Amino acid sequence: MSEPARHSGLGAHRQPGRAERPTGGRHPVRRAGLRLAAACAAALTFFTAAPAGALPAGGNPRPAADSTASAEYPVVLSIESLAPQVAVPNGTVTITGHVTNAGKSALKGAHAAVRKPYSGKPLDRRSDLANVAGRTTPIGTDGVELDSPQYALPELNPGQTLPYTLSVAVNDLGLSSSGVYELAVDAWGSTADNSHDRALGIARSFLPYNPGGAEAQPTKVATLWPLVHAPVLAAQTVADTGDQSTSVLRDDSLAAEFAPGGRLYELVDTGSKLPGLTWVIDPDLVDAAFAMAKPYRVQNPGTESAGKPARDDNTVPGTGTAAATAWLDKLRAAVAKPDSQVVALPYADPDLASIAHNGADLPGMSTALNKAATAGRLTVEGRLSVDTRSDVAWPYQGYVDQRITGLAQQAGSGLVLANGASMPEPDSLNYTPSAVRPIGNGQSAVVADETVSGLFQQDLSSAKDQTDATQRFLAETFAITHEQPQNQRGLLVMPPRELSVNTAKVLANALQAAAGKWIAPTKLDGVAQSSPDPKANTGVPAAADYPTQARASELSAADLSGTDRIQYDLDTLMRVLTLPQRVRGPFNAAMARSLSTEWRTRAPAGGAYRQGVKMYLQELTKAVQVPPKRVVTLAGDTGQLQVSVRNDLTQTVTNLKLVLTSTQPNRLRVSKEEELVLPASQSATLRFQAEAHNNGPVNMTAQLWTTGPNPRAYGEAQTFRVEVTSVTNGVLYVFAGAGLLLLLAALRFMRQRKRRDGRPHEDGDQPVGDAPQADGGAVAEPEADGADGTPGDSGSGGSGPADDSAGDGPAQTPRGSSPDGRDRAASDEKVGP
Repeated sequence: MSEPARHSGLGAHRQPGRAERPTGGRHPVRRAGLRLAAACAAALTFFTAAPAGALPAGGNPRPAADSTASAEYPVVLSIESLAPQVAVPNGTVTITGHVTNAGKSALKGAHAAVRKPYSGKPLDRRSDLANVAGRTTPIGTDGVELDSPQYALPELNPGQTLPYTLSVAVNDLGLSSSGVYELAVDAWGSTADNSHDRALGIARSFLPYNPGGAEAQPTKVATLWPLVHAPVLAAQTVADTGDQSTSVLRDDSLAAEFAPGGRLYELVDTGSKLPGLTWVIDPDLVDAAFAMAKPYRVQNPGTESAGKPARDDNTVPGTGTAAATAWLDKLRAAVAKPDSQVVALPYADPDLASIAHNGADLPGMSTALNKAATAGRLTVEGRLSVDTRSDVAWPYQGYVDQRITGLAQQAGSGLVLANGASMPEPDSLNYTPSAVRPIGNGQSAVVADETVSGLFQQDLSSAKDQTDATQRFLAETFAITHEQPQNQRGLLVMPPRELSVNTAKVLANALQAAAGKWIAPTKLDGVAQSSPDPKANTGVPAAADYPTQARASELSAADLSGTDRIQYDLDTLMRVLTLPQRVRGPFNAAMARSLSTEWRTRAPAGGAYRQGVKMYLQELTKAVQVPPKRVVTLAGDTGQLQVSVRNDLTQTVTNLKLVLTSTQPNRLRVSKEEELVLPASQSATLRFQAEAHNNGPVNMTAQLWTTGPNPRAYGEAQTFRVEVTSVTNGVLYVFAGAGLLLLLAALRFMRQRKRRDGRPHEDGDQPVGDAPQADGGAVAEPEADGADGTPGDSGSGGSGPADDSAGDGPAQTPRGSSPDGRDRAASDEKVGP
């Protein structure tokens, strides 16, 4: 048989649509003898290695683990380990995996064997690697099966699985030079329903061969190592009897994650062993760990969105204090390594893409982003005692467009971490350019390699997936380095934000296997500060090109508007507090958490968190209010209306005024607004001078307003009814007389108008515009309220300590308060009991 026919896998008696086993030039009888010998050895060595349960009790077959099997290729093979991961001359490569009969009939006389790489030449281009990885069925270019080693398979019924181990000498693989080679294991034989000897299935991997020789400039590889978690700190705390307060968490999930075996523990432990790592840290996570390092409490399940003040009866003690303390110490040691870098994300990792697409026009968003950036840097540096870089934007999954990069720049981010899918390289570029590139207006992007980063986007929990990712990483980075051996370039590896433990360990193993050979681990700055390639793509796509799938998970305009409204209401509350620092810090942090990117995959939890912040702010705002009342009686034509204002906060409030507005000021008018200062946990009664002009009910509105520039309505308005009784007959006669005079004046005006029109006036002696005055002068009425709801100027009055008709009295001073109204125990605001 000719050499091309051997390599293509085509035999002289090839059946249509099927590839016959390449013979490798050996005589069929000799081949059969070798196969029998190999089968005997394999039976002793490997068949007994089948794990318990591989052939289930009762004869029930284990379901096939791969859906790629077909009637023509019923065997599914896996490669689950390669040792070593990089081949060297005169060495041996050991391959382990499993063989599964995923077909409908038993295997007959089958065996597994290694294929010698096709032509013995390496896969030089990354496109060659992609081509091999994309194959699903055996083909001739997968190479020629070696006669040794082989693993003879017993008769496998449908669904049955056996492990295999094959050790092959590197010299037998015929590797011609340094490079990356396909390493394939196939199954060959027949089935009960088809006796034709043929290829039954194949598994492929990549084997770098590094014999040394010509030196290449190693590729600088910056790897992001994210430490993020969905926000758990609530806006409220529980007051202590000392000078501190106890933090409150929405749940206790971090207790397990900080403990050995937990995700965050293992990430720090694994990352601490790697050189040149870039830690990307959410400051809110560090704050949560810091809060948990002291005694803390956890909200009862189902109460997270209620927004009620935290108390001992609706929270339980947290369990993660020891784990959080140890984790912080471990993290501080890891990030302090001189070859590491720390990137501090904006506090709570706000979702840049969602804000850019759905909330860029909201006035509070830019303020929230700027505050989050500053708070992020200060938190990480303060808690971990390490220098940080805080001008780095990391949009969701690295997808960028012009709106996102523009918003990032407004927030002070000069460097954007981008996904290669957003900024693909031109087809004309036949090598991988350096990751850094300018994108305009003094801003730069570091673009992650799409293929390399894509290897680590899922939880690599199976041995097959782990080996696939490791060997593909080694192959891709080897190919990148040797595309242009003397042109050193920078590569960014961007795993997902919530990097799993399994995937982190696979990535760490891959980095260690290549480090010092053809890659050089480096910090993010090591790539970001290198010279950009002028041929690389620098175009940022338009917003219309943002991936539809990523857009579908964004925070909605309604979500962002609700958070923006929280900012407005918070600013209103700040105007009246004498100790605003108790509220400002916790709520600013809670607002940033409401915008967190981590809500992308936890939309219901994000909605509950935002609702909880909103409701708690309403609780604080409603703690200063006008108690509801229904009816007030005013006996006589003048008197005083008494209205109470309560302050159930644990601090004094000021810069407030109470405005009463009558819906019928011609029947009942009141004096101007009254300003007030209310000590903590007390109430005050304000008196408004009232003057009635008629008996009967009049609706009245009581509204608190802030004082100073740009006054705002504070809280909800209270509406009540004033029953006016016993207005004297004399007063009524005066009113009636005044009404009659006004009517006569109107008639005289009309007669004068008729006279101007040439018609004779009925009262020719009456001068034009001569209006009589009641009691020698005109009576000025108060202005009605404007259409916009702002109160008119209605004069001034006094105040007094008496109760109003609702009977409200001074509130009991809550635990920890003092005569000056200050809660010495609280670090943020509470609502008193």
